[in-house]
Amino acid sequence: MAINTFLDSETLLAAVDLGSNSFRLEIGRYENGQIQRVDYLKETVRQGGDLDEERNLKPEAIERGLKCLARFGETLKGFPKHHVRAVATQTLREARNRDVFLKLAKKALGYEVEVISGVEEARLIYQGVSRLLPQSDEKRLVIDVGGRSTEFILGQHLNAETTDSLRVGSVAWSLKYFADGIFSEKNFQRAEIAAESFLDAVADNYQHNYWDVAYGASGTVGAIADILSCAGFEEDKITRMGLAWLRAQLIKAKTVDNLDLIGLKDDRKSVIAGGLSILIGIFDLLKLDTLMVAKGALRHGLLYDMMTEEQDAGEDLRGASIAHLAARFSVNKMHAKNVCKVALGFFDALSLTLELHDDNPHELDKLKQILGWAALSHEIGAAISHSESQKHGAYILDHTELMGFAQSELHRLSLLVLGHCGKLKKLDTDFNNESFIIPLIALRLAVIFCHSRNLPMLKNITLERAENTFLLGLPGPWQQAFPQTCYLLEEEILAWQKTNWSLVVSTPD
Repeated sequence: MAINTFLDSETLLAAVDLGSNSFRLEIGRYENGQIQRVDYLKETVRQGGDLDEERNLKPEAIERGLKCLARFGETLKGFPKHHVRAVATQTLREARNRDVFLKLAKKALGYEVEVISGVEEARLIYQGVSRLLPQSDEKRLVIDVGGRSTEFILGQHLNAETTDSLRVGSVAWSLKYFADGIFSEKNFQRAEIAAESFLDAVADNYQHNYWDVAYGASGTVGAIADILSCAGFEEDKITRMGLAWLRAQLIKAKTVDNLDLIGLKDDRKSVIAGGLSILIGIFDLLKLDTLMVAKGALRHGLLYDMMTEEQDAGEDLRGASIAHLAARFSVNKMHAKNVCKVALGFFDALSLTLELHDDNPHELDKLKQILGWAALSHEIGAAISHSESQKHGAYILDHTELMGFAQSELHRLSLLVLGHCGKLKKLDTDFNNESFIIPLIALRLAVIFCHSRNLPMLKNITLERAENTFLLGLPGPWQQAFPQTCYLLEEEILAWQKTNWSLVVSTPD
């Protein structure tokens, strides 16, 4: 397996995980195909407990998060941007004011923060877990009980095959069922029943006949395993008997303030009951007897993903997700490929005019990837209705979960699909952002030239840019040979006149 050209024996990579309970920074050095830990920082921020009734992050939660990220940013100072990846999970997926936080987070950390979907979080968790396990042919179930979500993954080797993410987490459950800090039999019963009712929707997909070994990852699992190990239970293993014992200890303590268990850290005390009740519910639903404790986690998945992000496998993952989505909505594959080919050709003609960032050598390739995926999926909305299909397609992309994609990438795709035809003012975007406008005009022109649903002859057609004007040159006979295309181009000229860009179409005299 080939490794990225930007990696050498001295390369440092950094992953930042903005979890609902804790923020974590993992720094690793690439050595002989593996990531060796250099530094690890963790701070309990507990943003998952500070969403108000309208699902906005409270000011105090924003402040705690930014202070933590500023400290992480100091540690990361000097890292190239393509050596750092920061992701946020369920809390920011839910937060209605997340864009406000993300803008401030970028300034505090010094790097972009992506909000990833639940299925992408699950994939990265599996990537982290599988990389730190001995390689074997066993089929694996991986479970991660986080602060506001729980992920389930079935996989083999390094490949996640089935993924689910549900809004069930230790912080959310502790706030809802143990808000008064009282550990009673009644509270546990309510929390366990509620967890099972949520998890039951996917339980059939993760029964024992689909896997050989079950692994638990990250915070809740690790915290419970530490307590059980200190109490004399087998290390790195959680059993039904161990969970029953821990449940009894919490009920015996009665309140959070009275809780005194060896191995239980102070920052876990207030959320341990919620996490425990969810794990008990999982054991009951899946009829588990044992859950092995895995060392890998989301942040490790991020590091290994960066190590392989330019390999064909990484590209194929997102490409396969788009292909699956297009097939699901019965997109005409040949037409989509024609539009993709023409759009990328127009993009190449304009790409030399783009002002790219020196610290992101792969920016141009990423813009082409996004454009290609938008072209391949631009007609998915037609499966709902041909009337304003671009709006339906954009909605699908903004509300779907595709493996390999960050939510920001899906939103960029949705904007391109929304803008691939019709009026431009409907787009909620910055029309001064040429990194969006150039792919957009390339896609719109491709859709026009492919309107007959055949691959057009583009010989002697030119596309250039002069400041904010696009210059499209057509051969002389075009107007007579392709009157419908010329009519659509006239409409396109009018569409761009209502923006700060313009399109000029010329033919030789």
